[in-house]
Amino acid sequence: MARRKRTSQVLEKAARRAAGINSIDPNLNVGNGLTLPAFSTLIETMRNRENLYNTALSNLDKLYYEMLETERELADMAEHMLLGVATQYGKSSVEYGMAGGVPKNQRHKGLRGESPVSISQQPSFITSVNGNQNGNKAAATS
Repeated sequence: MARRKRTSQVLEKAARRAAGINSIDPNLNVGNGLTLPAFSTLIETMRNRENLYNTALSNLDKLYYEMLETERELADMAEHMLLGVATQYGKSSVEYGMAGGVPKNQRHKGLRGESPVSISQQPSFITSVNGNQNGNKAAATS
């Protein structure tokens, strides 16, 4: 999805205001450097910056999609390279493992839902605290 381009409501409002002021006096000067030509120049500067920004977004989108396409090509070639090694040396070879594949004779097939860790390798958990099996405090009896 392409990045959303920017539009400036301030720019649109300023352009309408400049058009209105221009109908009053094209060389209006209200003092302190506030002139219609300066206002028009700033409007054009903003319009140019907005266009540059939106163009940069379009270029960034293009680069992003080109990168994604290259990434897909790289993934395909990596897979083909591994399959080529498998064809030349076999899927049970050391070379296949060196190329990043899992040699056929080293794969472990487990049943669905079964964890690959054996029971002897699973961690043991503490089942009681202070010798009490159910975890409750011992009741004092007299």
